Amino acid sequence: MVRAFVLLAPGGPGGHAPCRVLYARTFGTPPGTAPGGPRQRLCRKEQLLVVARQVASQCQLLQSSLGRLSSPQLPQLPDEPMSLQDAPGGLFQMPPGDPFPEGVTVVWLSVLALAFALVCEPQENLSLAEITLRRLAPRLLLSLRLLGPGAEVLLRPDAADGLLDRLLPHGQMLFLNEHFLQAMDRDMGIKTCR
Repeated sequence: MVRAFVLLAPGGPGGHAPCRVLYARTFGTPPGTAPGGPRQRLCRKEQLLVVARQVASQCQLLQSSLGRLSSPQLPQLPDEPMSLQDAPGGLFQMPPGDPFPEGVTVVWLSVLALAFALVCEPQENLSLAEITLRRLAPRLLLSLRLLGPGAEVLLRPDAADGLLDRLLPHGQMLFLNEHFLQAMDRDMGIKTCR
């Protein structure tokens, strides 16, 4: 099961631009915790911020190892869907207690000056998690709007929620075929890359 989805702007190298969570959504209630309450919501936000910082660190490390300088500036967002077959990504494990009570695996994907991450339970199918992320990312990119120069973007939360409800219902990853994705895209008015 997927525990959370995070969309973030990783920021610049060396902490010149801070990592920012643009959108986050949690699924289900972790074992041993009671749902609701402001204290629980604050705890979940802090957990997701720790995940976002770790993903940002992984993105910057990958960029520097490839000899590319990561920039906090977001280039012009595409009007047309883009293929993410070669988009850099990875995965890492977070041990129990750091920040979740039990261990989790984080699968991430870096696109333009953004990163997408799925926080998964350790026994989750990681290949399916990567495929799900690569199918989700281009559709979410189409719902982003550039507000000005830099990494100022606006995400339509209703579009993101709709996509997550269909591609990750209640945090469960689905084996999806192309016909289902095309029908979903038509229903949601999304132009997709063929």
